[in-house]
Amino acid sequence: MRVYLSVFFFLSGLSCGFSQQVFKKQTVLMGSVFDLTVVEKDSMLAQHRFQQVIAEIDRIENLISEWRPGTQVSEVNRNAGIKPVKVDREVYELTRRAIRYSELSGGAFDISIAAMDRIWRFDGTLTEMPEEEVIRKSVEKVGYGHIRLDSAASTIYLEQEGMKIGFGSIGKGYAADKGRELMQSLGVQGGIVNASGDLSAWGTPPGSKAWKIGVWNPFKPRKIQKVFRIKEASVATSGNYEKYAEINGKRCSHIINPKTGYPSTGLTSVTVTGPTAEFANAMSTSVMVMGKKEGIKLLKQFPEYRYILITDAGKVIKK
Repeated sequence: MRVYLSVFFFLSGLSCGFSQQVFKKQTVLMGSVFDLTVVEKDSMLAQHRFQQVIAEIDRIENLISEWRPGTQVSEVNRNAGIKPVKVDREVYELTRRAIRYSELSGGAFDISIAAMDRIWRFDGTLTEMPEEEVIRKSVEKVGYGHIRLDSAASTIYLEQEGMKIGFGSIGKGYAADKGRELMQSLGVQGGIVNASGDLSAWGTPPGSKAWKIGVWNPFKPRKIQKVFRIKEASVATSGNYEKYAEINGKRCSHIINPKTGYPSTGLTSVTVTGPTAEFANAMSTSVMVMGKKEGIKLLKQFPEYRYILITDAGKVIKK
C-alpha cells in the first residue's frame, strides 16, 4: 500500500550545494508503480542507475511471476500434482523463506493462496457476499503444508493438482531489497527503491542524516500519522483502504485469510519497518489477517522491526 515519501531533497537533480544530487524516476514494474531514487553526481549516471535497477526487477519478475507463462513459478504451478520442478536457487530460497513466514504466522501468510478461485472482486462489481459454500470450496487447494521442497535437487513440488503459488504478498518487497542490494554493490551512496509502498532505502540524501518516510492515516487523509527517519532500512504497508469491496455498507478487505477464504477484519492498515522489505511485507500481511492481539504477539518476536497498526475503529497502536 501507499506510503508518503517526505524528503527535503526529493526533487530530481536538486543539488542544494552538494556534489551529490538526488534524482528520481517513476515507472511501472511488476504491475505496480515503482518510484526510484538515487544519489549520484549527475543526471546521465543517475539514468544509467535507473536502467540497472529496472533490469534487475524485470529479471526477478521473469523468475517469480505466476502471470507470465514462461517463468519458473508458472512451470511449478503447471506441474502441480504431477512432478517436482527444478528451479534456480534464488526461487527455491524465496519459497523456503515464504514457508517459514507461514509457519511463523500460523498460516495467516500463505503463498499457495494463489490457488483461490477469484470469487472476491475489488473492481466495484461485487455487490453481494459470495455464498458460504463457494467460499469454503475456494480454499480447498490452499495449504503451504503441501508445498514440498528438495534442497539437494533444488525442486519445488505442489502435492495437489490445482495448487498454485504466487509471490504477490512479498514479491515487490523482495524486488525492492534486490534493487537496493544491486545499487550498493555498484557504489551508489544512497537511494530508495519504492514498490508502491514496499520500499528499501540506503544511505542518506545530501545534507541530511536520514530519509524521511511518512505514513498516511487512512482515516485522516491530510494527516501523516508517523514519519520514520531511516538510513539502511525498509518499510512495508498492508491495508484495506485503497482496494476493497463494499457489500451491504461494509468494507471487505482485499487481504484474504488463507484458512477461511474470508477477508481480513479488525485492522485497516499495518505498517512494518526494519531491515528488509520482504520480511516487513510478510509481517504486515500476516498481521492484517491475524488481527491486533495475535499480530502484536508475532511482531514482538522481532525487536528489530517497528510497527504502526490502525484498527477499523481508527485506533493507532505504535511501537
